[in-house]
Amino acid sequence: MKALISLLLIAGCGAQPAPEFFGASRADVTRNGRQYAVYYTEKRVEVIRLGFAHRGEHDDIRAQIITLIPEVTGCKLNENSLKGDSGEMRGSIRCPRG
Repeated sequence: MKALISLLLIAGCGAQPAPEFFGASRADVTRNGRQYAVYYTEKRVEVIRLGFAHRGEHDDIRAQIITLIPEVTGCKLNENSLKGDSGEMRGSIRCPRG
């Protein structure tokens, strides 16, 4: 019974944003067969990769995340602010006024 409860709890853990992104806009994106959840506000962005990545794919995934942030948010990414790995990255963005 304990194993079943643990399995159900783990199964319920989808892409959950960091607390600073509660209430943020969310976009679900697929690029090159990979799925991402993108959470963003006017100043910050978080990208969560959904699914497994093999060794050697992480640099390409990181580059893909950097490319998709401005496409999804319509804002410019401050690349120096980007922290995290190919599974989850957060950074600052600058959005056009208006």
